[in-house]
Order: sequence, then C-alpha cells, then structure tokens
Amino acid sequence: MEEKKTCLYDSHVALGAQMSPFGGFIMPIQYSSIEDEHRAVRTAVGMFDVSHMGEILVSGKDAERFVNHIFTNDVTNLPHGGVIYGMMLRPDGGTVDDLIVYRQFPENDTDYLMVVNAANIEKDFDWMKANADGFEVVLDNVSGQWGEIAVQGPQAQAIIASFPEFASAVDESFYTFRYFTYESEPVIISRTGYTGEDGFEIYASEELTVKLWAKLLEMGVKPCGLGCRDTLRFEAALPLYGHELTDEISPIEAGLGIFVKTDKPEFIGREAVLKLKEDGPRRKLVGIELLDRAIPRAGYAVLDADGNQVGEVTTGYRSLTLDKSLCMAYVDAAHSALDTDLQIAIRKKVFPAKVVKKRFYTPKYKK
Repeated sequence: MEEKKTCLYDSHVALGAQMSPFGGFIMPIQYSSIEDEHRAVRTAVGMFDVSHMGEILVSGKDAERFVNHIFTNDVTNLPHGGVIYGMMLRPDGGTVDDLIVYRQFPENDTDYLMVVNAANIEKDFDWMKANADGFEVVLDNVSGQWGEIAVQGPQAQAIIASFPEFASAVDESFYTFRYFTYESEPVIISRTGYTGEDGFEIYASEELTVKLWAKLLEMGVKPCGLGCRDTLRFEAALPLYGHELTDEISPIEAGLGIFVKTDKPEFIGREAVLKLKEDGPRRKLVGIELLDRAIPRAGYAVLDADGNQVGEVTTGYRSLTLDKSLCMAYVDAAHSALDTDLQIAIRKKVFPAKVVKKRFYTPKYKK
C-alpha cells in the first residue's frame, strides 16, 4: 500500500528533512539531528508535524454511554473542554489502541473527539463500528480533514501567547482544550503533548495548518522529527503502541492501571483486566538501567543473574538528557522489583543492569 503524505510534506522536504515511512505515512525523522532537536524541546521549544494522527467524532443520544463502553477511562464527569487518556481493549484485555478523548462543548454538534494512533486509524474505526450495536450514535472518521502541530518545550507557552488569537490558550490547564478562530477558521488548541514538557497541540484545516507551520518557522520554532519524539516520550515513560502496548498486552501489565476504571459498570475487556488485577500479571513493564555505555534496543533479551531469559526490551536508548543507557522492558513479575539485578544480551555479549523507575525523566512543568 502506498504511503500517505501529510499536508506539511512539502515543507519537510524543503527543509531537508530525512523522510521515512511511519504509521502509513511518509514522515520526517529528523531535520538537523535527533540530539539537536531533542535538546531544543527539553531546553527551549520545538514543533512536530502530527497530522498523521487520526480523528474520529462520536455524536448522538448514546455518545457518552458508547464511549464509556469502548474506553477504559471514565468520561461520565469529564467537563466540556476536558481531555482524558485511556485505551480501547479487546475482550481478553489486550489493547486495541491507546488514545485521548476530547469532550466537546455544548454548542458543538459532536459530543466527543477521539484522537487515535496513525497506524490504527482504520482498525480503530472498524472496531468502534463493530461495537456500536445497541447504541444510538454516529461515528465519523474525519482524519483526512485535519492537520495537527505539536508545540512542545519550556518556551511553548510564550510562543502560543505571541499569537493574539490564541493568547488565552495559555490559561488552560493540562489536558484541557478550547476552540479559537484564526483567519476566520476554527482551531482547536489543547494543552497536551507526548514529550514530558509543557506544550500545546494545534488542530486546524490542512490549509491553515500549512500557514501556521510557516508562521511558527518564521518565529524561530525548531522543526523536530519523529526521531526525537521517540527519545523524548521514552524518557518520560510514555508508551508507544506497537512497543509497550499491543493487541496482546494489557494496560495492567504496562503499569497503566490508573487509566482503567474498573469501578465503571461495564466496558469491553473489564472482566479480563479485573481478573488480571486479582491474579497479578505474569509480566510487568519496568525501567532498566544498563551499567555500561552499550545501548539496549527493542527486541534484546533480558536475562536474570543466572543467564536465563526473563524478558525482552521494548524501547531503549542512551538517554540524551540523562546520559545513561536505559530501556523499558517486559520482564517476569518475579524479576520486576526495583533494584533487581538483571543482564541485557547485546549481540554476543551480556551487560549488567538493574531495575529502576521507568519514568526516567520528570518534567519540570506541572500546572
């Protein structure tokens, strides 16, 4: 299948970005270097083209009940303008996708906007339709109608405030959003992101997204690719679907139980996660620090002190912020306690390691 292009593709090419397939799209991996872009977001501000993400609208009399049925978190008391993170699960507790849900304002014709991972757009939409029987809802996949820019970093607030049309967005708290108007067009700005820093995500028409990207470039905001988006989210222990979450991995195993509200009367996968909580997961996602400069990569084996394989790395890097070799890995529950001595097999060698907190980097921003 031919890879799709976002509305900002031409700008990426003009900027000399290294382009590569990701989630069904041709996306920028880096412009200058991953390290340069990573440090810009941690210390100043950077921006990402995230127009490949999917947007699905849910409306109708049973919209709230339907979202609660397919979503692990509870939207019952989510205020208008609120944003909430969670997952859609299979009946066996495996993760269909992780996503964020926006509760629309009363004057909007749609009750919820569900933002899903690019690689899962069709899969998620089909899943929603397949589980809509008995609900009076309308589902609309509008992914091709929106562009999206993520502005992230300690200076993100100052950048957004410099737009007179968007200035009040800086008053929003984390995981909320508002509608704005720019050049007579509607714009959604949410205080959300995927980097561990303060930031905003801007949704607009594809044409307006191109204009806003160009304006941000003129203001000196550094364009950043998916390479540093991964190193940033990894340091903040934010999961990536296909690595820390899959159809075969439960959010309970991933340590994301806080986003699974089993006190709700029902949702798909509820019985499976209740049983997993009661019995205890067989494996757990942990952070591991390699006591060497070698770099653990996804798929590398995790060994116990006797050399027996007890797990596998899901994501690993030499942390650019912390200058440590770190990874997230699924390991047998018996080897998941903090400070447990482990080893990582890298090619034909093994390197000593230990279990650490998987949130390697704590963001300075909290509002």
